[in-house]
Amino acid sequence: MMMLDEFNRSLFLLINGPAEPGAAMLLLARGCAAVLVLAVPLYLLLAWLRGGEGRRAPLLEAALACALGFALSAALGALWPQPRPFMVPLGHALMPHAATPSFPSNHLTGIWSVAFSLLLHGKQRRAGLWLALLGLPVAWARIYLGIHFPLDMVGAALVAAASAAVLHLVLPGLVSLLLPPVNAVYRWIFAPLIRRGWVAW
Repeated sequence: MMMLDEFNRSLFLLINGPAEPGAAMLLLARGCAAVLVLAVPLYLLLAWLRGGEGRRAPLLEAALACALGFALSAALGALWPQPRPFMVPLGHALMPHAATPSFPSNHLTGIWSVAFSLLLHGKQRRAGLWLALLGLPVAWARIYLGIHFPLDMVGAALVAAASAAVLHLVLPGLVSLLLPPVNAVYRWIFAPLIRRGWVAW
């Protein structure tokens, strides 16, 4: 355990940015850390609006996997709270962040829960692959900015994989149960746009 902790800290120091990084590098890292994650809900929303009822089950499953991932992440943080690098303190903190548990990374858990879930469906695999790759610069940025350790990202990947597997293999009936009422609510809210043909039925 001590060797793993030493490796985690050493790798963090290797990736973590300097005390005074260049303005362009800092802007890039902050953008990756905080903005790229928005691509996940944006994709789910646009794919839902453009796809018909038959294409929405994988999207709902991915959203549920994300919710489960966040729940597992919160449970791990409560049961085994790990400090963030700036709480140790170690390295340089280049972006303000609350002193919440570090393990696992919530941002990566959210991105990869959706990505891994979509990878389990043939017609959604390309989107799942792109979202999985999108998580890599987010992971780098959050380590570079000093608000996560590398093992926080490994933990996020494991939680995300478990969440996707549970929804797909253990609770497949949950999506079938929830899809009709979710579709009904969607059609009620978006009825004017559906009538105009701007979004799918």
